[in-house]
Amino acid sequence: MRTSQFVHRINSILVLLILTPVISQAQGTLADYERANNLRSRLKGLVFKKEIEAHWFDNSTRFWYRNDIHDGKEFIVADAKEGTRKTAFDHEKLAQMLSAATAKQYSAKNLPFDSIKFVDDANAIQFEIEKDQWKCDLMTFGCTRIGRVEESEPPDKNGDKRPRKEERDKRNLSPDNKWEALFKEHNLYIRSTQDAREFRLSHDGEEGNYYSSASWSADSEKIVAYRTEPGDNKEVYLIESSPKEGGRAKLQTHQYELPGDKFTSYEMSLFYVKTKEQIKVDIEPIDFGGPPRLRWTKDCQSFTFQRMDRGHQRTRIVRVDANTGKTQTIIDERSDTFINTWWNGVRAYYVDDGNEIIWPSERDGWKHLYLYDGKTGELKNQITKGPWVVRGLVHVDEEARTIEFKASGREKDRDPYLIHYYRINFDGTELVCLTPGSGNHTVQYSPDRQYLIDTYSRIDLPPVHELRRASNGQLICELEKAEASALLETGWKMPEPFTAKGRDGKTDIWGVIFRPMNVDETKKYPVIEKIYAGPHGSFVPKTWRDYYSAQSLAELGFIVVQIDGMGTNNRSKAFHDVCWKNLGDSGFPDRILWLKAAAKRYPYMDITRVGIFGHSAGGQSATRALLAHPDFYKVAVSSCGCHDNRMDKASWNEQWMGYPMGPHYAEQSNITNAHKLRGKLLLIVGELDKNVPPESTYRLVDALIKAEKDFDLLVLPGQGHNEGGKYGIRRRRDFFVRHLLGVEPPDWNSGEIAAKIGLETEE
Repeated sequence: MRTSQFVHRINSILVLLILTPVISQAQGTLADYERANNLRSRLKGLVFKKEIEAHWFDNSTRFWYRNDIHDGKEFIVADAKEGTRKTAFDHEKLAQMLSAATAKQYSAKNLPFDSIKFVDDANAIQFEIEKDQWKCDLMTFGCTRIGRVEESEPPDKNGDKRPRKEERDKRNLSPDNKWEALFKEHNLYIRSTQDAREFRLSHDGEEGNYYSSASWSADSEKIVAYRTEPGDNKEVYLIESSPKEGGRAKLQTHQYELPGDKFTSYEMSLFYVKTKEQIKVDIEPIDFGGPPRLRWTKDCQSFTFQRMDRGHQRTRIVRVDANTGKTQTIIDERSDTFINTWWNGVRAYYVDDGNEIIWPSERDGWKHLYLYDGKTGELKNQITKGPWVVRGLVHVDEEARTIEFKASGREKDRDPYLIHYYRINFDGTELVCLTPGSGNHTVQYSPDRQYLIDTYSRIDLPPVHELRRASNGQLICELEKAEASALLETGWKMPEPFTAKGRDGKTDIWGVIFRPMNVDETKKYPVIEKIYAGPHGSFVPKTWRDYYSAQSLAELGFIVVQIDGMGTNNRSKAFHDVCWKNLGDSGFPDRILWLKAAAKRYPYMDITRVGIFGHSAGGQSATRALLAHPDFYKVAVSSCGCHDNRMDKASWNEQWMGYPMGPHYAEQSNITNAHKLRGKLLLIVGELDKNVPPESTYRLVDALIKAEKDFDLLVLPGQGHNEGGKYGIRRRRDFFVRHLLGVEPPDWNSGEIAAKIGLETEE
């Protein structure tokens, strides 16, 4: 070794020796662990007026609710018609009179009940104290015990002679209860419930192509059933290594469809009870999604169903003439990439017995509503439009021809993921925002839907509760604002929303930053990203909470972030399409740019020490970070990851990676790319995971071993698709402390340390 190299090596070692003790004293200490592990219990009960549970009076213009306040509780009555909010009664007088009546001492803010009932034209209230019913006159405040609370008897399950719907469905009973559909010798039969006579309706069933899944018309005159050709129905095997009852390990199996497997297919037929006739419906067999949900018209002369083709690139509304079996395609939606069927997917709403259909689509690049003629399939008009996203239907008033819906991204200069509520006419006119406050909104409607209680918050804004008119969103009165002063006095830091431009240089990428309560901006903090990049949703929190699991992790001496990169949902179609046949991307180009921008704003974020962790699809992405971006991400913890999209559930992976399978499946596999591993990796897997087969992790382990790579593995006996509970979370924290802070975690085998610090789960 040359002299200059030797001197450089010695200097590097000296720098490490000097820095390590300093870091140890500042971060990852026992005090940090104690604060992190007990954060939830320390913060519990410090925020008040977070929620309102409205109890409406019969006339629907007044309601009461209970406020939990810092030194007790109070009862409030709001009048929507008068626009007022006031205490429900004189709490001091009631406490005095109730104390005298019960010979127990009560205070105005600690009355011995949590719920009330207004009686006698709201001139009195009833409540319960230790199984005693009490009544208090609100004029005189005289309180009287009126009896014991009666224990309610369980309902008589045999009281209704007519079988319940669930029982009828299980037995395949007709709606009039006269016939039972059954399957024998691979064919469809019906049996009279009166005299047990049987009639065979189908004659072409055979082994490997048998009839199943009967569905009755409402008039009990027709049945739809399917000649069924089984798919591969292959199994996944799990080993329960440590059964509770002891003894040998157990083998568990369950059917599990993987991408590319042959699915069960269903050939639809109509059968007529009176004539015993069969008519094959004029449509190709259904090979994805199972037997569809049928929607019969009121006259039972036709029915419609929605069909999604395998590969998720075409979905249709099909109408079937129940007398001829002829079909008509009413709506035919196609995409060059995918049609989203997950969570915020396509849902049709039928108006006037199906004469019109409200249909969501992303055809113009944004998720919007369209109005179709339900008979001809003609597009009448686009209902909503603009560079924003409809997030769901709330209510359709067919008589008034108005729609209430949730959407995000329409209000300017706000986080585009914040949900607001809107009303619009069927023809797309008179769009009005019902919940204008700057936050993420939820709504409670009055029974007559004339009024709404709007609750909104952000991660940096405690909840606000307002009473508004449901017709136009007009503010009637402010109800409450959450009180968080006691929480802030502990030193708790609000998470910070942060935006930066994505890979295209123009699209805003949104995320959130969590800091330690004792953050010192003169020091340097490693950064940990909590990742979930599943294209079915967006995942950065938008609603206020007084405890986040990310905050606990930050207390150990980290800056913790969460980001929604391109390829996730609830933005434009182009933003979403980045995931198409590209799950390995995981939005990393956007995430890295975001982190660099955040570190430029906040220099105490040390992006030379970046860790990442995730679960399930997030576990896949966390591992991918060290395979595809090891120059940026240094440490990863991956739990129950779907490390190869060929080995995870077909329904999810074919949606985003496409069907038929192509070479991109292998190219983006963590297993295929295991030889590229750099950095520190901890893999966690539950041996009984039924969501993502554990073999996905085991095969990654096999590939890493063959590539002579070092890594850590934690197998959780008896556990399923989870992060390992307290133990798994603690191991994840320790891994980051050891490899990002350069500090050895506490000796958990020391009973004294474990007892001192204690452990709480993060979630």
